[in-house]
Amino acid sequence: MSFLGQIRKKAMQANRRIVLPEASDGRVIEATAEIIKQGLAQPILVGNPEAIATSARAYEVSLSGARIVDPYNFERLEDYINKLVEIRSKKGMTRDEAKKILQTDPNFFGAMIVKMGDADGMVSGSASPTANVLRAGIQVIGTTPGVKTVSSVFIMELSQFKDLFGSILVFGDCSVIPFPTSEQLADIASSAAETAQKIAGINPRVALMTFSTKGSAKHECVDRVKEAGAILRERKVQFRFDDELQADAALVKSIGEIKAPLSDVSGNANVLIFPTLSAGNIGYKLVERLAGAKAFGPIIQGLAAPINDLSRGCSVEDIVVLTAITSAQACTDCGF
Repeated sequence: MSFLGQIRKKAMQANRRIVLPEASDGRVIEATAEIIKQGLAQPILVGNPEAIATSARAYEVSLSGARIVDPYNFERLEDYINKLVEIRSKKGMTRDEAKKILQTDPNFFGAMIVKMGDADGMVSGSASPTANVLRAGIQVIGTTPGVKTVSSVFIMELSQFKDLFGSILVFGDCSVIPFPTSEQLADIASSAAETAQKIAGINPRVALMTFSTKGSAKHECVDRVKEAGAILRERKVQFRFDDELQADAALVKSIGEIKAPLSDVSGNANVLIFPTLSAGNIGYKLVERLAGAKAFGPIIQGLAAPINDLSRGCSVEDIVVLTAITSAQACTDCGF
């Protein structure tokens, strides 16, 4: 079964409540109808019910089964305001400011629906910059206990070269942190390993990559990757990993045996941690375009609840797929 087939199956089993706060976007309306039709999640739309109903009629779709929440006419608004003031108290947020944000910023309102336990995850970004979606997620939801770093991965599904490298690779970070520190690289690796296991369904073998393999080059950039490996060893993580590997040593068995013969992941890595955002972003796009791979993501990781970001150029299908991924992410007891 393809990755997408597996994700759809997991999402149908999970059947989680997912907020789609940008209901003014017609693509979100169409995607919501498809999500309901396929049984991928229980969608929650944010906005004026009459406007949403009008949009649904215009697109000739049914939203029967979706919950619609109006920030201007919501029975729990006072509870939400109180909670947001509590969360942002150190920043001096007032009740008036909290009310204005919740009623005018759908990303903050959507994130609060998740924070208050009225939803399990959120998908946004079709009408918002990535920074706005992440800001709402970080300020409202916060990070997973023990994890300080919010990052992202792309799940790459190979077709042409799957006999050499396997059908699934996980690439991180490709869209959030431009120049991660050693500690952030360690966090990215840990989160990516969890995503690989939970969402991609693979046993993670993590390579922290750079332009040197086991002392072949000296540079502060190499030291940063080596320090990340030392942090992971100190944390005694349970997944297999190695640091200071070039891409060929990480992926090609014959080269890994020459360059890093003592490594238990060289030549067989399936989770690739890039030293910078530039490297990760370039890397996934090259594999997507030159190897004909399918790229699913970015999948945001490190938040205490799944909040995922869409490209503003996304298609209806992109929204459907990311909602399915988010529903699967939100299921902590599905045994995937």
